[in-house]
Amino acid sequence: MLTLHHLNDSRSQRILWLLEELGTPYELKRYQRDAQTRLAPPELKAVHPLGKSPVITDGDVRSAESAAIVDYIIRRYGQGNGKPAMMPAPGGAEYEAYYEWLHYSEGSAMLPLMLNLYVSRLKEAGAPLHPRIESEIANHLGYIEGALGMREFFVGSSLSGADIQMSFVAEVARSFGKLAAYPNFAGWLTRMHARPAFKRSVEKGGAYRLAG
Repeated sequence: MLTLHHLNDSRSQRILWLLEELGTPYELKRYQRDAQTRLAPPELKAVHPLGKSPVITDGDVRSAESAAIVDYIIRRYGQGNGKPAMMPAPGGAEYEAYYEWLHYSEGSAMLPLMLNLYVSRLKEAGAPLHPRIESEIANHLGYIEGALGMREFFVGSSLSGADIQMSFVAEVARSFGKLAAYPNFAGWLTRMHARPAFKRSVEKGGAYRLAG
């Protein structure tokens, strides 16, 4: 059986949400961050050398990269009506857009948000970097806002892995107070968090600070 090694308040929440959306049988192993350092516990090192979460194990498969995990779960367990659920059929423009969003989340969008987190901890020493970081955050959030427009989902007319991946970007941006100026993206996140499967994922995974 597929096992999700789940760290509280982490990117792992979206994998748990995906599993709940698909109704895939899975085993959940929970890990807690250190209350002072907020670091993952050393037990995760025994699962994957990076000691990070999410990590899935499924027979001989072990993966610790969010986009790869989303892609694997949907291809392996998302079959329905003769084609994969939660992803467009390969070969068309929608599939290429889907694949781009799947990797854009961590490949581009999260970088300035993480820089904002770490540089903020430098206090005055980090002040010279803030204008550039703020500019990059605005650049990416503006791009997402325009691309999403009034669409209900990022790709197509139903939930896909692209929405699962982009949820963490929206959650972190909101936690920094950056989302209010982007109503399309903010409204999309509200709709995602209202989904029954997302609510179940929080109930099963434990308190999630970024749930709002």
